[in-house]
Amino acid sequence: MVRSERGHSDDQELERLDDELIGLDRDDPEVRAFSEHLARVHLRQPSFTVEGYLSGISDFADSANRTEGLRRVTAVLVVVLILLGVAITMWGAARFIISTLLG
Repeated sequence: MVRSERGHSDDQELERLDDELIGLDRDDPEVRAFSEHLARVHLRQPSFTVEGYLSGISDFADSANRTEGLRRVTAVLVVVLILLGVAITMWGAARFIISTLLG
C-alpha cells in the first residue's frame, strides 16, 4: 500500500473521493475537474520548504491559466510587478557591485 504525502493511503484517499462524488458520472469533464479541485483542496504540503514554495507558485500559475477576463489580467499584472521588483533589485545590486569594484 502506497502512502500519499498527507500520510493517508491511496485506498483511503480514493474512498474519500468516492464518498464526495456519489451519484456523479466519472466520465463527465466537469466531474473530473471537480475531483481534481477536491484533491488540490485536501492536499497539505509544508509551505516552509523549497518544494512547498515551488508548489505554491505552480498552483498559482495553474489557477491563473484557468481564469479568464479581469482575474487573468490581475494575475498577469501581479506577476509583472513581481518580476519588475526583482529586475530593479538585481539592477541595483549589479550597479553596487560594479561601482565597488571599479572604485
